[in-house]
Amino acid sequence: MVLTAAFFLFDALWIPAKAELAQVLLESAWRRTLAGEPDARPWPWADTRPLGALSAPRMGERRFVLEGASGRNLAFGPAAITPLDEYDVVISGHRDTHFEFLRRLRKGDELVLRNTSGVRTYRVAWTEVVDSRTRELVLVPGRARLTLVTCFPFDAPTAGGPLRYVVTALPVPDGLDRDSFHRRGAAVQWSSRSGRMDSVPWQ
Repeated sequence: MVLTAAFFLFDALWIPAKAELAQVLLESAWRRTLAGEPDARPWPWADTRPLGALSAPRMGERRFVLEGASGRNLAFGPAAITPLDEYDVVISGHRDTHFEFLRRLRKGDELVLRNTSGVRTYRVAWTEVVDSRTRELVLVPGRARLTLVTCFPFDAPTAGGPLRYVVTALPVPDGLDRDSFHRRGAAVQWSSRSGRMDSVPWQ
């Protein structure tokens, strides 16, 4: 009984510790990316790399956005569902680590997204809880928007439910360099089994 309890305690502590350590290594890789290194990996065996940095200045939060929204990559940080140089950008993250701060975002809060193309500034327009079994998010060509997604409820004892907490942020005036965006439409479908979204190009 004691060993079992100790195991689960260690497991619970290890997950956030691993997430924090990953941020240190990702910051180093991100600096190398900005310096011009084409494929800067945070550790030699990593199958991901930082594509950008997302900041919430009011709360002093910053997260490095990873390439590839696999379950393994999401353990180390939020991941891009769509490329960060799209007009409509979607980023997913875990509710109990890197995207825990989403619960504290308020309408009007500033969000800053930086990638190798430049810096884009948004303000939170609204938040909502959606059921991934009945809703899908459609990306509209030419509509600039930042969507952040995590599981819900934040305090649920287990992960993998169908509900998602969605933050929608719109660009501030002159906050976007339109020449740095690609204009490609896509439909983003919610996946309740994987806890993320899969991007499906329009046909």
